[in-house]
Amino acid sequence: MRLGFTSFGGPVAHIGYFREAYVVRRRWLDEREFAELVAIANLLPGPSSSQLGIAIGARRAGRLGGLVAWLGFTLPSAVVMTVLAFAVASADVADAGWVHGLELVAVPVVASAVLAMRRSLAPDVPRLVLAVAGTVVALAWSGFGGQAAAIVLGAFVGVVLLRDLGRPPASNERSSRPGLLPLACLVVFAALLFGLPALLAPGDDGALALVDAMFRSGALVFGGGHVVLPLLHDAVVAPGWVGEQEFLAGYGLVQAMPGPLFSFSAYLGAVRDPEPSGIAGAAIALGAIFLPSFLLLGGVLPLWSSIRRHGIVQAALAGVGAAVVGVLAAALWNPVLTTSIGGIRDVLFAAGLLVLLRVLPVWAVVPLAAAAGMLVF
Repeated sequence: MRLGFTSFGGPVAHIGYFREAYVVRRRWLDEREFAELVAIANLLPGPSSSQLGIAIGARRAGRLGGLVAWLGFTLPSAVVMTVLAFAVASADVADAGWVHGLELVAVPVVASAVLAMRRSLAPDVPRLVLAVAGTVVALAWSGFGGQAAAIVLGAFVGVVLLRDLGRPPASNERSSRPGLLPLACLVVFAALLFGLPALLAPGDDGALALVDAMFRSGALVFGGGHVVLPLLHDAVVAPGWVGEQEFLAGYGLVQAMPGPLFSFSAYLGAVRDPEPSGIAGAAIALGAIFLPSFLLLGGVLPLWSSIRRHGIVQAALAGVGAAVVGVLAAALWNPVLTTSIGGIRDVLFAAGLLVLLRVLPVWAVVPLAAAAGMLVF
């Protein structure tokens, strides 16, 4: 739950927060396992940081652990966005100083994660070169395509050149046969994706239409985060459910929220169905947009656990780990640095936050950044 209140900075920064909480502090998984889950979360459609949190929770405590991890990470921002949907008709916080302070927190968080993961996952020359290649690929081909290409490249190079670096999985992994549930999850995912539109009558704007719109937005977006905004715009503004100004107001507000940007769906559901049914609309929209993630992870994670023990898979994962470092380094440049740093004042501010992170935990630095942003910007 604490991550749900303090994870500012968007999907890329969330990786740094998760690594600090689950790898460094609690040691629930090691750097190698973490990189594997990052790769899975980035390869699947949907909100990558939320899927990473769900996967970590499931790895730690099964399906219930995945659900609890999602609730703790998502509910704080979703509740606030629902309240704001009722309380604010139009709000423009894009230029607020405290918001910019929160944006700049992502710079030292992601930079620290890149350096730490480089030491663990790309410690030698071959993997360091592979990490650099992953950075180049991800920067040259923006979005999901570049990330996927870098990870696939890492897997291929790992199989060909890194056979000696593969090692057995960590001893805390539980072994189990995939069973029928993973297949059922994938079948349900496909059935909802293609079946929900067929169930809708022309002009239907009821709860089922809201479920369909949000499910498609969560199932068809690759890269997560801000990439979902055009899909959500088409889903709720085009049919007249939410006005343009209301949509833009919510977009401005969600930039200041911790946790996943997909909590924007709760705001849209509440605006679409104002009181007294707004809370129900928010809950339906929030659940529907994340449902594809649960179904996809439910289908993929058990299969992944059953095949990763093989030597060739371990060699591929050695390459994937190095490629993930490159993908994260590319994200440090774009969008973190390119969208957050606009001048020497921003550079100095981010450098000061980096110094603070050396002596204070992330959750303590976040409110300091917001307060300082109000004074500086």
